[in-house]
Amino acid sequence: MIGPAPGPPPRYPSSARAPGKCILFGEHAVVRGAPELVLAIDLETQVVVRTAERTQLNADPGALETNRYFHEALAAAGALEAGWDVRSVSRVPRAAGLGSSAAFVTAFSLALRGDAAGSLDRPELAQRSFDVERAAQGVGSPGDTSTSVAGGYVTLNAGPEGGEPLWTVRAGPERWEVRRATDPGWAWVVAYSGLPRSTAEAVKAVAVRLEQPDGRSLLEEFAGVARDGIDAVRREDPEAVGRLLGRNQRLLREVGVSHPRIEALLDAAAPAVLGAKLTGAGRGGSIVALPVPGREVELVRRLARAGAVAYTVRPSAGVERVAATGADPAT
Repeated sequence: MIGPAPGPPPRYPSSARAPGKCILFGEHAVVRGAPELVLAIDLETQVVVRTAERTQLNADPGALETNRYFHEALAAAGALEAGWDVRSVSRVPRAAGLGSSAAFVTAFSLALRGDAAGSLDRPELAQRSFDVERAAQGVGSPGDTSTSVAGGYVTLNAGPEGGEPLWTVRAGPERWEVRRATDPGWAWVVAYSGLPRSTAEAVKAVAVRLEQPDGRSLLEEFAGVARDGIDAVRREDPEAVGRLLGRNQRLLREVGVSHPRIEALLDAAAPAVLGAKLTGAGRGGSIVALPVPGREVELVRRLARAGAVAYTVRPSAGVERVAATGADPAT
């Protein structure tokens, strides 16, 4: 479990923050061993943990029963029997495909260790955060949580071409190799459609689709686009990345996880982007777009006029401890 590390006893209040993410290439196929490229974005969640007589999250004493992520994180830390007052403030929209649960789980798991818990063991935290998120969702890969832990650009299942190795995450017989990918220095735009999505429902729908006779060939196409996308980012070739984002979106339509609302946002964005696609599980959620250089503001305005909540984002650092003075998390 992620309990206090050896050394001085943990002190509270303790605080940590972690970034959200957007998947650039490989969602859905990654759970079947295909490559994935994920970006930690500078929309973050901060969590403050204090000891208390009873456990509550954002003043809700019923959160242990209603919030699976909260319950599983405390269970993984062996902390269900203690009392905790937990406050969380996030800039990551919920159920938007931008890693809100991964950011919360990662920040909360680190904050539970206390501010005197020694050095941060990122491979351990990546494994434990994934264990918590998968226990809460029942499905998924460690891309979200590993990216929240590591920050920057992260690949899974990409081999040496995916960058320098960081760690390996396991779930029973399944293994995912996590690596640090090249940062080409680009700004991206993410836009939340306003339509919440369910990761579990979308993952199950894709599983049914990939059981069809052409499922294997579709999976091979997903893997090929992801490998080419990782290579194009490594080569810092934005035009190639843009084309591959479009190819990836066509595959996501084919497996049934796009949505008319997503397609409307992609149409609105088209004049100002090199490429765009949905990001995350789909059937709602968000899109990620690579803007034509110099047209980032225009792109955000186009998406806002189409009814989305749009953000210009850049790579974020990974999870980190934050000085906790007893105040609530900063907004």
